[in-house]
Amino acid sequence: MSMLEITDITKDYGASRALHPVSLCVEQGEFVTILGPSGCGKSSLLRIVMGISEQSGGEIRLAGKRIDMLPPERRDIAMVFQSYALFPHMTVEQNLRFGLRMKNVPKAEQQTRIAHALDICTLSGLTSRMPRQLSGGQQQRVALARAIVMQPNLLLFDEPLSNLDAKLRDTLRHELVALHRRIGATSVYVTHDQAEAMAMSDRIVVMNAGRVIEIGTPLELYRSPKQAFTAGFLGQTNLLAVTASGRRAQLPWGQTVDLATEAIGPARISVRPESIGIHPDDPRTRDTGLSAPATVTGVSFMGASALYTVSIGDTLLKVSHAGGDALIEPGRTVALTFPSRLPVLEDRGEDRGREDGGHAAEAA
Repeated sequence: MSMLEITDITKDYGASRALHPVSLCVEQGEFVTILGPSGCGKSSLLRIVMGISEQSGGEIRLAGKRIDMLPPERRDIAMVFQSYALFPHMTVEQNLRFGLRMKNVPKAEQQTRIAHALDICTLSGLTSRMPRQLSGGQQQRVALARAIVMQPNLLLFDEPLSNLDAKLRDTLRHELVALHRRIGATSVYVTHDQAEAMAMSDRIVVMNAGRVIEIGTPLELYRSPKQAFTAGFLGQTNLLAVTASGRRAQLPWGQTVDLATEAIGPARISVRPESIGIHPDDPRTRDTGLSAPATVTGVSFMGASALYTVSIGDTLLKVSHAGGDALIEPGRTVALTFPSRLPVLEDRGEDRGREDGGHAAEAA
């Protein structure tokens, strides 16, 4: 039995369907992230689980008990909001104590829980401060501590780091995961930030247009995506049309590559920029039959790596090359080598509502 079981949840606004039947299971102690672009339905799903929005269909079970008919305060769930939602007229300690008092937790137990939450969230010296006297990171930790003191079966996070600057967001990202491990929580985290999802999650649920597109570990979804939307949304990739024959496929410009699974006929593959080798072209490279000549049309120096735009036939590819003492200049002819076992995408046509933000290169 899973800790959280979401079965065929839908959400309608009049004649418009915001959530198509969504099903998902979260195991005890898991950190699961729901990832997708703005408006994909991820926050709507979280609010339905919390009980602050009503579903149009489906059911939700927590620890085997159906909860979707219960009010939020009876669901044994705590939620950390994007806006922190702290009481501005209460001190840090009073914010933490409020929910415990509403649940009639004995005073001695209140004090024990508050002291524990303050300690693990590194807030022990701030108990008498008001929210306006705290930094953004401190306010976020208070919001986390307030959720922890309730000792819920499930912790929900609705983009809790999006209001913070990049450096603080990175710091709190690691703190939050470490906190999740220490308290043995079961957590569901919503974000549109792919780096956040990749760094924090045991599993990622990719959503788009009110549907679950794909579920897997960060490594599975990045290296072997099944859907083009997943490949394009999680980092940069090149989506290429190929003609497959078993475990081999022909690229648009005639070069052949190895596939991870068998396929026959027209198909699409995902090739990450960093998995393509790029070398100044010379006869020795050309004669191996493992590379294809191409021309560099653009280069962006990223510090630890360089991102090249390469024209080959009618196709523009993104190629990332780490290290190196010198950049390959635009106009230079290069040879490209491709990895073995490239993933074949299950969707053969244009994927629904694809929003890759220009991260994917397509064969023309």
